[in-house]
Amino acid sequence: MSSGIQYFVIDAFAEQPFEGNPAAVCLLNKTADARWMQLVAREMNLSETAFVSPRSGGFDLRWFTPTVEVELCGHATLASAHALWTRSEPVETSEVIFFTKSGELRATREAAVIALDFPAKPAALSPAPEGLVAALGCNPIWIGKSAFDYLCELESEAAVRALAPNLAALARVDARGVIVTARGSGRFDFISRFFAPRSGVDEDPVTGSAHCTLAPFWAARLNKREMLAWQASKRGGSVGVRLREARVELRGRAWTIAEGRLRAI
Repeated sequence: MSSGIQYFVIDAFAEQPFEGNPAAVCLLNKTADARWMQLVAREMNLSETAFVSPRSGGFDLRWFTPTVEVELCGHATLASAHALWTRSEPVETSEVIFFTKSGELRATREAAVIALDFPAKPAALSPAPEGLVAALGCNPIWIGKSAFDYLCELESEAAVRALAPNLAALARVDARGVIVTARGSGRFDFISRFFAPRSGVDEDPVTGSAHCTLAPFWAARLNKREMLAWQASKRGGSVGVRLREARVELRGRAWTIAEGRLRAI
């Protein structure tokens, strides 16, 4: 087992194992070819596979779905930080710096919780693109567009949970993905779901980057800068959010489920 590239499968934004969003994390000695990384991500067949390689001052980090490279991914960043802190020769500092297509991202360890410093991606009010409302099968009370995704507010938590969109039709909407959200109940300030069939992920279990849009949206409506969110996929997962000007802190836990070696290099 000494040869090959070490990888982990890690459940991120999970309150316990087998919840949250599983990501594969590959720890490289140097930056790899993009086509090879895409093939590995397709083989892993998880919503995201992260590739981490060392560089001066921190680590390069790239994220791939089974079909495309993405510019920002929260849960695979949290998983990458967890892998670096829990591998056999762990990173000893309490902060890890990642260099990504979305700029410099920082992960900080606070006991069992990892905090990510991400850019806010607020949504602006937008007309519905052709086919969105029909694909969702509902009438959102607010529709906006962020740098990556459409954001649709529904009238209730129950409506978000019951949503069963036409994924083939949703894949024709020109955006990375579609976030649906509503005010939460109980311990959660808001809930959401995230659909990205155009990016090769029908429904993402927990989407950190979507909360970079959800945090400013709900901070304005709830008059709160620190909130607890629930992503209501079948697996489910919780995300703590804190809005700080143009940045969003995402907080969550991670659990290593499997580790091994890639042989086809």
